[in-house]
Amino acid sequence: MFDFEKLDVYQKAKSFNKEVLKYLADTDSLNRTTKDQLQRASLSIMLNIAEGSSRFSKADRKNFFIIARGSAFECVAVFDFLKDEDLMARDCKLNCAI
Repeated sequence: MFDFEKLDVYQKAKSFNKEVLKYLADTDSLNRTTKDQLQRASLSIMLNIAEGSSRFSKADRKNFFIIARGSAFECVAVFDFLKDEDLMARDCKLNCAI
């Protein structure tokens, strides 16, 4: 097991990505571009946490963690857009939180 796999935030990001993929597989109302953007952003959270944890300098680690945080915010913005456009139920909740 790699060190990053022991991080709670990585496990939460992994769970979030799994939920996003399940949501995308279960919905037909989204266009391909939006699906792709959400899928890439949710995966980016995991990947940047993993890559950041491999860096030796504090500044490098911080940079990757900031990018991961930005990707999480990007996912929130996509879900806001989907709800505003009535492409996602307003009461829809994924079974995870980061």
